[in-house]
Amino acid sequence: KEGRILNFIAWLTGVLVSLSVGFAMIEGTLSLPIWLGGSTLAMVVGWVVVITTLISAVLAVLRQ
Repeated sequence: KEGRILNFIAWLTGVLVSLSVGFAMIEGTLSLPIWLGGSTLAMVVGWVVVITTLISAVLAVLRQ
């Protein structure tokens, strides 16, 4: 039972960190170097991170 609680805490932490990074990339707080696409690519990647995180979180909840 304790292992299950720790797994949930680790999963929830991962979801929150992913959403934080994704939204930071969307808002421009986090960016990529110019040679990797700069702010524009960072915004696109941020949206990809947010959308895939939300989809995976919903699927994980439905699977339980």
